[in-house]
Amino acid sequence: MQQHIKAYLDYLSHQKLYSEHTVSSYQRCLNRFQDYCQRYQLDNYSMILGQQIRMFVAEQNRQGKSATSIAQSLSAVRQFFDYLVAHKLAKSNPAKGIRAPKKPKRLPKNIDVDSLTQFLDRIPTDEPLQQRDKAIMELFYSSGIRLSELVGIDLPDMDLANQELRVLGKGNKQRQVPIGTAAIEAIKVWLKARSLLLKDPQELALFLNKNGKRLSQRGIQMRLTHWGKVLGLNDKLHPHKLRHSCATHVLESSSDLRAVQELLGHVSIATTQVYTHLDFQHLAKTYDAAHPRAHKKATAKKQNPESLKATKEKNKK
Repeated sequence: MQQHIKAYLDYLSHQKLYSEHTVSSYQRCLNRFQDYCQRYQLDNYSMILGQQIRMFVAEQNRQGKSATSIAQSLSAVRQFFDYLVAHKLAKSNPAKGIRAPKKPKRLPKNIDVDSLTQFLDRIPTDEPLQQRDKAIMELFYSSGIRLSELVGIDLPDMDLANQELRVLGKGNKQRQVPIGTAAIEAIKVWLKARSLLLKDPQELALFLNKNGKRLSQRGIQMRLTHWGKVLGLNDKLHPHKLRHSCATHVLESSSDLRAVQELLGHVSIATTQVYTHLDFQHLAKTYDAAHPRAHKKATAKKQNPESLKATKEKNKK
Protein backbone atom coordinates (compact mmCIF):
# COMPACT_ATOMS: atom_id res chain seq x y z
CA MET A 1 0.00 0.00 0.00
CA GLN A 2 2.83 2.42 0.80
CA GLN A 3 4.15 2.07 -2.74
CA HIS A 4 0.70 2.66 -4.22
CA ILE A 5 0.11 5.69 -1.99
CA LYS A 6 3.36 7.21 -3.22
CA ALA A 7 2.37 6.60 -6.85
CA TYR A 8 -1.06 8.11 -6.20
CA LEU A 9 0.41 11.25 -4.61
CA ASP A 10 2.75 11.64 -7.61
CA TYR A 11 -0.32 11.34 -9.85
CA LEU A 12 -2.08 14.12 -7.91
CA SER A 13 0.99 16.36 -8.12
CA HIS A 14 2.04 15.89 -11.74
CA GLN A 15 -1.12 14.91 -13.60
CA LYS A 16 -3.96 16.46 -11.60
CA LEU A 17 -1.72 19.44 -10.70
CA TYR A 18 -3.01 19.63 -7.14
CA SER A 19 -1.31 22.16 -4.89
CA GLU A 20 1.46 21.13 -2.52
CA HIS A 21 -0.83 21.85 0.44
CA THR A 22 -3.60 19.58 -0.93
CA VAL A 23 -1.19 16.73 -1.68
CA SER A 24 0.24 16.95 1.85
CA SER A 25 -3.29 16.73 3.25
CA TYR A 26 -3.99 13.60 1.18
CA GLN A 27 -0.71 12.09 2.35
CA ARG A 28 -1.58 12.57 6.03
CA CYS A 29 -5.02 11.02 5.55
CA LEU A 30 -3.72 8.01 3.61
CA ASN A 31 -0.86 7.40 6.05
CA ARG A 32 -3.47 7.29 8.81
CA PHE A 33 -5.46 4.75 6.83
CA GLN A 34 -2.34 2.68 6.13
CA ASP A 35 -1.55 2.54 9.86
CA TYR A 36 -5.11 1.36 10.51
CA CYS A 37 -4.79 -1.42 7.91
CA GLN A 38 -1.48 -2.59 9.36
CA ARG A 39 -2.87 -2.76 12.90
CA TYR A 40 -5.79 -4.91 11.76
CA GLN A 41 -3.63 -7.00 9.39
CA LEU A 42 -5.52 -5.99 6.27
CA ASP A 43 -2.74 -7.12 3.98
CA ASN A 44 -4.72 -7.35 0.75
CA TYR A 45 -7.12 -4.89 -0.86
CA SER A 46 -9.69 -7.69 -1.19
CA MET A 47 -9.81 -7.84 2.63
CA ILE A 48 -10.87 -4.19 2.87
CA LEU A 49 -14.67 -4.07 2.69
CA GLY A 50 -17.25 -1.47 3.58
CA GLN A 51 -17.29 -2.78 7.17
CA GLN A 52 -13.57 -2.03 7.56
CA ILE A 53 -14.04 1.49 6.22
CA ARG A 54 -16.89 2.09 8.69
CA MET A 55 -14.65 0.85 11.52
CA PHE A 56 -11.91 3.23 10.34
CA VAL A 57 -14.37 6.14 10.48
CA ALA A 58 -15.69 5.05 13.90
CA GLU A 59 -12.15 4.77 15.31
CA GLN A 60 -11.33 8.35 14.30
CA ASN A 61 -14.58 9.49 15.86
CA ARG A 62 -13.63 7.80 19.16
CA GLN A 63 -10.23 9.47 19.00
CA GLY A 64 -11.96 12.85 19.02
CA LYS A 65 -11.23 13.81 15.43
CA SER A 66 -13.46 16.57 14.11
CA ALA A 67 -16.19 15.83 11.59
CA THR A 68 -14.24 17.86 9.03
CA SER A 69 -11.06 15.83 9.60
CA ILE A 70 -12.95 12.52 9.33
CA ALA A 71 -14.66 13.65 6.13
CA GLN A 72 -11.28 14.58 4.63
CA SER A 73 -9.83 11.17 5.51
CA LEU A 74 -12.83 9.33 4.07
CA SER A 75 -12.70 11.40 0.89
CA ALA A 76 -8.97 10.69 0.49
CA VAL A 77 -9.52 6.94 0.94
CA ARG A 78 -12.46 6.94 -1.50
CA GLN A 79 -10.45 8.73 -4.20
CA PHE A 80 -7.42 6.52 -3.55
CA PHE A 81 -9.52 3.42 -4.21
CA ASP A 82 -10.93 5.01 -7.36
CA TYR A 83 -7.31 5.33 -8.52
CA LEU A 84 -6.59 1.69 -7.57
CA VAL A 85 -9.65 0.41 -9.45
CA ALA A 86 -8.78 2.49 -12.52
CA HIS A 87 -5.27 0.97 -12.54
CA LYS A 88 -6.64 -2.56 -11.91
CA LEU A 89 -4.95 -2.76 -8.50
CA ALA A 90 -8.27 -3.28 -6.69
CA LYS A 91 -11.55 -4.79 -7.87
CA SER A 92 -13.93 -2.40 -6.17
CA ASN A 93 -14.11 0.72 -4.01
CA PRO A 94 -15.24 -0.21 -0.46
CA ALA A 95 -15.48 3.45 0.57
CA LYS A 96 -18.31 4.23 -1.85
CA GLY A 97 -21.57 4.90 -0.06
CA ILE A 98 -19.88 5.34 3.35
CA ARG A 99 -20.91 8.61 4.96
CA ALA A 100 -18.82 10.70 7.29
CA PRO A 101 -20.29 12.39 10.39
CA LYS A 102 -22.22 15.52 9.51
CA LYS A 103 -20.01 18.59 9.49
CA PRO A 104 -21.18 21.74 11.28
CA LYS A 105 -21.93 24.54 8.84
CA ARG A 106 -19.47 27.34 9.46
CA LEU A 107 -19.88 30.71 7.88
CA PRO A 108 -16.83 32.25 6.18
CA LYS A 109 -15.33 35.22 7.97
CA ASN A 110 -15.07 38.48 6.14
CA ILE A 111 -14.02 42.07 6.81
CA ASP A 112 -16.55 44.85 6.32
CA VAL A 113 -16.12 47.13 3.31
CA ASP A 114 -15.07 50.28 5.18
CA SER A 115 -12.48 48.53 7.37
CA LEU A 116 -10.96 46.70 4.41
CA THR A 117 -10.86 49.80 2.22
CA GLN A 118 -9.13 51.81 4.96
CA PHE A 119 -6.68 48.96 5.54
CA LEU A 120 -5.69 48.67 1.86
CA ASP A 121 -5.33 52.45 1.52
CA ARG A 122 -2.92 52.53 4.48
CA ILE A 123 -0.41 50.06 3.04
CA PRO A 124 2.78 52.03 2.26
CA THR A 125 4.31 51.81 -1.23
CA ASP A 126 7.72 53.40 -0.75
CA GLU A 127 9.72 50.19 -1.35
CA PRO A 128 9.46 47.40 -3.98
CA LEU A 129 8.36 44.73 -1.49
CA GLN A 130 5.68 47.04 -0.11
CA GLN A 131 4.45 47.69 -3.65
CA ARG A 132 4.36 43.93 -4.26
CA ASP A 133 2.42 43.24 -1.06
CA LYS A 134 -0.15 45.92 -1.83
CA ALA A 135 -0.64 44.49 -5.33
CA ILE A 136 -1.12 41.01 -3.86
CA MET A 137 -3.77 42.11 -1.38
CA GLU A 138 -5.59 44.31 -3.89
CA LEU A 139 -5.67 41.39 -6.33
CA PHE A 140 -6.97 38.96 -3.69
CA TYR A 141 -9.80 41.31 -2.75
CA SER A 142 -10.55 42.38 -6.32
CA SER A 143 -10.79 38.94 -7.91
CA GLY A 144 -11.51 36.52 -5.03
CA ILE A 145 -8.93 34.04 -6.32
CA ARG A 146 -7.40 31.28 -4.19
CA LEU A 147 -3.89 31.43 -2.73
CA SER A 148 -2.65 28.65 -5.04
CA GLU A 149 -4.13 30.47 -8.04
CA LEU A 150 -2.37 33.72 -7.18
CA VAL A 151 0.98 31.99 -6.67
CA GLY A 152 0.72 30.38 -10.11
CA ILE A 153 0.06 33.61 -12.05
CA ASP A 154 2.55 34.29 -14.85
CA LEU A 155 2.94 37.56 -16.75
CA PRO A 156 1.16 36.28 -19.90
CA ASP A 157 -1.91 35.41 -17.78
CA MET A 158 -2.74 39.09 -17.31
CA ASP A 159 -4.64 41.33 -19.70
CA LEU A 160 -4.37 44.71 -18.02
CA ALA A 161 -5.98 46.55 -20.92
CA ASN A 162 -9.20 44.54 -20.60
CA GLN A 163 -8.81 44.15 -16.82
CA GLU A 164 -8.89 40.36 -16.97
CA LEU A 165 -6.83 37.57 -15.48
CA ARG A 166 -6.51 33.90 -16.43
CA VAL A 167 -6.02 31.55 -13.46
CA LEU A 168 -5.55 27.80 -13.11
CA GLY A 169 -7.96 26.54 -10.46
CA LYS A 170 -8.75 23.24 -8.77
CA GLY A 171 -8.80 20.19 -11.02
CA ASN A 172 -6.53 21.95 -13.54
CA LYS A 173 -9.45 24.11 -14.73
CA GLN A 174 -8.80 27.52 -16.24
CA ARG A 175 -11.13 30.49 -15.84
CA GLN A 176 -11.13 34.21 -16.55
CA VAL A 177 -11.72 36.61 -13.68
CA PRO A 178 -12.14 40.39 -13.72
CA ILE A 179 -9.65 42.71 -12.03
CA GLY A 180 -10.79 45.97 -10.44
CA THR A 181 -9.22 49.34 -11.16
CA ALA A 182 -7.52 49.61 -7.76
CA ALA A 183 -5.84 46.23 -8.29
CA ILE A 184 -4.80 47.17 -11.84
CA GLU A 185 -3.12 50.36 -10.61
CA ALA A 186 -1.32 48.49 -7.80
CA ILE A 187 -0.09 45.81 -10.23
CA LYS A 188 1.22 48.46 -12.65
CA VAL A 189 3.23 50.04 -9.85
CA TRP A 190 4.58 46.62 -8.84
CA LEU A 191 5.55 45.70 -12.42
CA LYS A 192 7.90 48.70 -12.55
CA ALA A 193 9.57 47.54 -9.31
CA ARG A 194 9.58 43.86 -10.33
CA SER A 195 12.56 44.39 -12.63
CA LEU A 196 14.65 45.46 -9.62
CA LEU A 197 14.21 42.00 -8.05
CA LEU A 198 14.34 39.97 -11.28
CA LYS A 199 17.55 37.97 -11.73
CA ASP A 200 16.57 35.42 -14.35
CA PRO A 201 15.01 36.96 -17.50
CA GLN A 202 13.24 33.63 -18.10
CA GLU A 203 11.27 33.94 -14.83
CA LEU A 204 7.62 34.63 -15.73
CA ALA A 205 6.09 34.61 -12.25
CA LEU A 206 4.10 37.77 -11.54
CA PHE A 207 5.07 37.94 -7.87
CA LEU A 208 8.71 37.45 -6.88
CA ASN A 209 10.48 37.10 -3.54
CA LYS A 210 13.54 39.15 -2.62
CA ASN A 211 15.76 36.56 -4.34
CA GLY A 212 13.98 36.98 -7.66
CA LYS A 213 12.16 33.62 -7.53
CA ARG A 214 8.43 32.89 -7.56
CA LEU A 215 6.90 33.92 -4.24
CA SER A 216 5.67 30.87 -2.30
CA GLN A 217 2.30 30.31 -0.65
CA ARG A 218 3.94 30.41 2.77
CA GLY A 219 5.68 33.67 1.88
CA ILE A 220 2.37 35.31 0.95
CA GLN A 221 0.68 34.08 4.13
CA MET A 222 3.49 35.53 6.24
CA ARG A 223 3.32 38.90 4.49
CA LEU A 224 -0.44 39.19 5.02
CA THR A 225 -0.05 38.30 8.69
CA HIS A 226 2.70 40.92 8.96
CA TRP A 227 0.58 43.72 7.50
CA GLY A 228 -2.43 42.74 9.58
CA LYS A 229 -0.36 43.23 12.74
CA VAL A 230 1.48 46.36 11.58
CA LEU A 231 -1.70 48.17 10.55
CA GLY A 232 -3.70 47.04 13.58
CA LEU A 233 -6.30 44.81 11.91
CA ASN A 234 -8.36 43.18 14.67
CA ASP A 235 -8.53 39.73 13.07
CA LYS A 236 -5.65 37.71 11.65
CA LEU A 237 -5.35 38.47 7.95
CA HIS A 238 -5.02 35.52 5.57
CA PRO A 239 -5.77 34.98 1.84
CA HIS A 240 -9.08 33.19 2.41
CA LYS A 241 -10.38 36.12 4.43
CA LEU A 242 -9.81 38.44 1.47
CA ARG A 243 -11.43 35.88 -0.86
CA HIS A 244 -14.45 35.60 1.41
CA SER A 245 -14.70 39.37 1.75
CA CYS A 246 -14.67 39.76 -2.03
CA ALA A 247 -17.45 37.18 -2.47
CA THR A 248 -19.57 38.57 0.34
CA HIS A 249 -19.34 42.18 -0.79
CA VAL A 250 -20.16 41.28 -4.42
CA LEU A 251 -23.17 39.24 -3.29
CA GLU A 252 -24.41 42.00 -0.98
CA SER A 253 -24.30 44.47 -3.86
CA SER A 254 -25.60 42.29 -6.69
CA SER A 255 -27.50 39.34 -5.12
CA ASP A 256 -26.21 37.34 -8.13
CA LEU A 257 -25.20 33.97 -6.67
CA ARG A 258 -24.32 32.48 -10.07
CA ALA A 259 -21.91 35.33 -10.79
CA VAL A 260 -20.20 34.78 -7.43
CA GLN A 261 -19.99 31.05 -8.19
CA GLU A 262 -18.16 31.77 -11.45
CA LEU A 263 -15.93 34.35 -9.80
CA LEU A 264 -14.80 31.93 -7.09
CA GLY A 265 -14.48 28.94 -9.41
CA HIS A 266 -16.88 26.75 -7.42
CA VAL A 267 -17.98 23.61 -9.27
CA SER A 268 -21.21 23.38 -7.28
CA ILE A 269 -23.60 26.22 -6.50
CA ALA A 270 -24.09 24.56 -3.09
CA THR A 271 -20.55 25.57 -2.14
CA THR A 272 -21.32 29.18 -2.95
CA GLN A 273 -24.66 29.18 -1.11
CA VAL A 274 -22.94 29.48 2.26
CA TYR A 275 -22.52 33.17 1.38
CA THR A 276 -26.30 33.59 1.31
CA HIS A 277 -26.24 33.20 5.09
CA LEU A 278 -23.87 36.15 5.33
CA ASP A 279 -26.02 38.08 2.88
CA PHE A 280 -29.09 37.45 5.06
CA GLN A 281 -27.20 38.69 8.13
CA HIS A 282 -26.41 41.88 6.22
CA LEU A 283 -30.08 42.19 5.18
CA ALA A 284 -31.27 41.63 8.76
CA LYS A 285 -28.99 44.36 10.11
CA THR A 286 -30.09 46.78 7.39
CA TYR A 287 -33.75 45.98 8.12
CA ASP A 288 -33.33 46.51 11.87
CA ALA A 289 -31.66 49.85 11.30
CA ALA A 290 -33.99 51.17 8.60
CA HIS A 291 -37.50 49.75 9.02
CA PRO A 292 -39.76 52.07 11.09
CA ARG A 293 -41.50 49.15 12.83
CA ALA A 294 -38.52 46.83 13.25
CA HIS A 295 -38.09 47.75 16.96
CA LYS A 296 -41.72 47.43 18.02
CA LYS A 297 -41.21 44.42 20.30
CA ALA A 298 -37.98 45.78 21.74
CA THR A 299 -39.73 49.05 22.63
CA ALA A 300 -42.56 47.21 24.39
CA LYS A 301 -40.12 45.25 26.52
CA LYS A 302 -38.46 48.43 27.71
CA GLN A 303 -41.73 49.98 28.96
CA ASN A 304 -42.17 50.55 32.66
CA PRO A 305 -43.90 47.51 34.24
CA GLU A 306 -46.30 49.85 36.11
CA SER A 307 -47.22 51.51 32.83
CA LEU A 308 -47.92 48.12 31.22
CA LYS A 309 -50.12 47.16 34.20
CA ALA A 310 -52.10 50.38 33.91
CA THR A 311 -52.59 49.77 30.18
CA LYS A 312 -53.93 46.26 30.84
CA GLU A 313 -56.42 47.59 33.45
CA LYS A 314 -57.59 50.24 31.01
CA ASN A 315 -58.14 47.65 28.29
CA LYS A 316 -60.30 45.54 30.68
CA LYS A 317 -62.55 48.51 31.33
